[in-house]
Amino acid sequence: MDLKQNIKQVKTSSYVLAALPEEVRNKALDAVNEALVSREKEILEANEMDLERAEAVQLAGPLLSRLRFDRKKIHGCIDGINDLIDMDDPLFRVLLERELDTGLVLTKETCPIGVIGVIFESRPDALVQIASLCIKSGNGIILKGGSEARATNRILFDTIYEAAVGAGLPEGFAQLIEDRAGIDELLQCHEDVDLIIPRGSNSFVRYIMDNTNIPVMGHADGICHVYVDGAALIGKAVPIIIDSKTQYPAACNAAETLLVHSAIADVLIPALADAAGAKIELRGDERTVQLIGCETASEEDYSTEYLDNILSIRIVESIDEAIEHINRYGSHHTDSIVTEDANSAAKFMALVDSAGVYQNCSTRFADGYRYGFGAEVGISTGKLHARGPVGLDGLVTYKYKLVGDGHIVADYASGASQFKFKDL
Repeated sequence: MDLKQNIKQVKTSSYVLAALPEEVRNKALDAVNEALVSREKEILEANEMDLERAEAVQLAGPLLSRLRFDRKKIHGCIDGINDLIDMDDPLFRVLLERELDTGLVLTKETCPIGVIGVIFESRPDALVQIASLCIKSGNGIILKGGSEARATNRILFDTIYEAAVGAGLPEGFAQLIEDRAGIDELLQCHEDVDLIIPRGSNSFVRYIMDNTNIPVMGHADGICHVYVDGAALIGKAVPIIIDSKTQYPAACNAAETLLVHSAIADVLIPALADAAGAKIELRGDERTVQLIGCETASEEDYSTEYLDNILSIRIVESIDEAIEHINRYGSHHTDSIVTEDANSAAKFMALVDSAGVYQNCSTRFADGYRYGFGAEVGISTGKLHARGPVGLDGLVTYKYKLVGDGHIVADYASGASQFKFKDL
């Protein structure tokens, strides 16, 4: 069976999956957890194979970090699945119940999107998170991971698929694509795939958007900012900046640019340089270079996602200049203000056009798990359907159900009957 036929099978299976009660979907997630534990040794061995191949071709350090799937990450995935099991069912929730007329009742009820294709980078844990979210939300799933993680992805997919089908999910509910050519085939399957979520570079996401008729949700670059206002506390600002940059620099929610109000720059920037030491390579504008003797930042630096321990710095004269910079250079992902001034914070949060706007905390909180979503399939910087970390709520849509008793529109068009429109 070729890939397009397999995708059609996912579509067919998705209709069955969409109607399964929560207890069956939760049972499948329980089975996945048990399988991950029982096959832990095989999973670790497969990941070591991928790491050896990646090191042989000198894969970049940040990508190697993403590729590594150790015991800690396995058990982090298991914890995330347990959180999903405990969460309320996103399906069959009644959002509206309205009596249009006597005996004619309309309900609006949540349901799965259908079939979701996710193309993601070299993070095997992403495969587990995405598959688990789709099982809980009743969606069929097509997964395409990076070739550098092919051995890990294959054993994880087989483990999840076999456990879930054994626990009652329909055969064919999921499909793994293992070669790059499969991406182009997937993009042509607009009749069977309801949503594509790409996770990768800006150019890759643009390629996906330009070459498919399937709706696309997601983000490209993660160019996040921390702005230190003139009313900030140095002792609070420095740890926030360092955490935003170094806690996991390869993440899309790591800060790439620091904006500092000129009124506090002479104190804040040297304090940051002392605290960061050799952990962060600082690049700055002319005044920053004068203060700490760092490398000069180019215009390109302010629009670069480093995915590394590099931070560009710019000193601004006002909060308005900071907001203008973020909206111009940022990727509308996550941006944070450090300030004790409530008015400045409110202005920043109202005018910065990003999926996440924070006050006095690290940009690294932009994550489905940290939001209590259980996990995420990705982060969306768009404004339609879902925005920010996309968890269970972002993987459902709704349908309208209307129940009558012989009602026909002709009676209302003629005036023989009248609508009542009473919310129940």
